[in-house]
Amino acid sequence: MFSTKAEYGVRVMTHLARADDDAPISLSAIAEAEGLPLAYLEHLVARLRRAELVESRRGAHGGYTLARPAEEITMAEVVRALEGEIAPIECISADPDGALVCAREGEPGHDPCTTKLLWTRVQGSIVRTLNEMTLAELAKPLKSPKSRGAAEPRRSSEAGRRATRSKRGAGSPAEPTKGTTATV
Repeated sequence: MFSTKAEYGVRVMTHLARADDDAPISLSAIAEAEGLPLAYLEHLVARLRRAELVESRRGAHGGYTLARPAEEITMAEVVRALEGEIAPIECISADPDGALVCAREGEPGHDPCTTKLLWTRVQGSIVRTLNEMTLAELAKPLKSPKSRGAAEPRRSSEAGRRATRSKRGAGSPAEPTKGTTATV
């Protein structure tokens, strides 16, 4: 289960990856640009710094930069730094060797978990996807919806006005509605 920590943290990392140069970006600038609460971002960036994913510089021109190139940072690293180990449901966790363990396993009177296979596969798919995706992939500029091809011609403003005119045409008197009389 992912929380706002992962969502906001990924947005911060993507913002840093999209920076044109290596100049640090202030957290307040990121908060404003992304529409996120500054106090919460301070908490998230501390986690990202401990995981050695971002670096900070103090001073008037200080801020944050990526610790490594975006191509070298996987989304799995980012999510783990923010959320801890990745588990699709609360009762599944990883043991020290990385094997998934059901919280009910080994409890007296409980049968082995019948759904562990499902959650193990879900967790494996999530981790595989996060490991395969880099920050650089997320930071690529999005294609603008305005960049349509020649296949979709734009309608002129006159065509749009013609399409929205009423049936009665310009300058015609309004048609009376039921129960009213029209005066001319």
